[in-house]
Amino acid sequence: MTLQLAPSQSLLSWQEELSQAVRDPEQLLEQLALPKALLPQARRAHELFPLRVPQPFLDRIEKGNPEDPLLKQILPLGVEDNHIEGYTTDPLEEQSSNPLRGLVHKYHGRVLLIVAPICAINCRYCFRRHFDYDDNNPSREQWQETFDYIAADSSIQEVIYSGGDPLATSDRQLTWLTNELASIPHIKRLRVHTRLPVVIPNRITDDTLAWLTHPKLRTVMVLHINHPQEIDSQVSSTLKKLQNAGITLLNQSVLLKGVNDDVNTLQRLSERLFEHHVLPYYLHTLDKIQGAAHFDVPEQRAIDLHRQMQLCLPGFLVPRLSKEEAGARSKTLIGRY
Repeated sequence: MTLQLAPSQSLLSWQEELSQAVRDPEQLLEQLALPKALLPQARRAHELFPLRVPQPFLDRIEKGNPEDPLLKQILPLGVEDNHIEGYTTDPLEEQSSNPLRGLVHKYHGRVLLIVAPICAINCRYCFRRHFDYDDNNPSREQWQETFDYIAADSSIQEVIYSGGDPLATSDRQLTWLTNELASIPHIKRLRVHTRLPVVIPNRITDDTLAWLTHPKLRTVMVLHINHPQEIDSQVSSTLKKLQNAGITLLNQSVLLKGVNDDVNTLQRLSERLFEHHVLPYYLHTLDKIQGAAHFDVPEQRAIDLHRQMQLCLPGFLVPRLSKEEAGARSKTLIGRY
């Protein structure tokens, strides 16, 4: 399969790519030459959780193939409306760890900031698809409460930018946030969890690199790539730019039925990541979020796949198999470690 770059893609800014993301199920099906029979259920699921996918990501999807692994991550389906026991709107109980607007504090030594209320792409398995972003979108004045909270707790050494996707906000805002955090003496590390360098590769600008390489902070970027097909030449160039800037690059994937739940795909993903200076970090089982049960892979199957990865890859290319459990003080590792 040959993936071609849309002729106009390189001429658009990342802001234009974001604003022009496909948000209409009918447009998606037409552009990808998919059966019109999918439209009624796509529209129903779109009402539950809106479709959003930028053109650079769409360009990597094989037209006319309903089984394409990238398509499955973004195509709204009627099964999302099924209510299945054990799948809830807040499986990690983040609301109970949300003491201030935009701040989640679950684990010792680090806090997570909801830096942006939107993502560039709406993945159908997203564990925050029901999250109350309206109540977690602080003004600059309200951010000061967060800075005060962090400054008052010297055990906090790391701040995690999350969202939504933190890179969906402006570099100006991110520069301000980073400078404020860097002024707190006990903050040593900045971790940025993002999918934007993958779905809109030209999001990484000189201004982005400037705040990512703040001299006081050691920066780690955690990417979210589930399938080797997501890494095309544009993504490769962006990863090289980040690596050249001295930013530690990690990847976390979600094990998804029909997308990457076979050892060959997982092996190729780890190897392709490492070719691009990205170290496999976590392989997560699905958070049991309402609307995404059709992606779930049984835990024993996950363990079997992970063991197969250990047989065909060196240890440093085998991500840690893990899950998040509400109330736990860290991620839970699955299998034998």
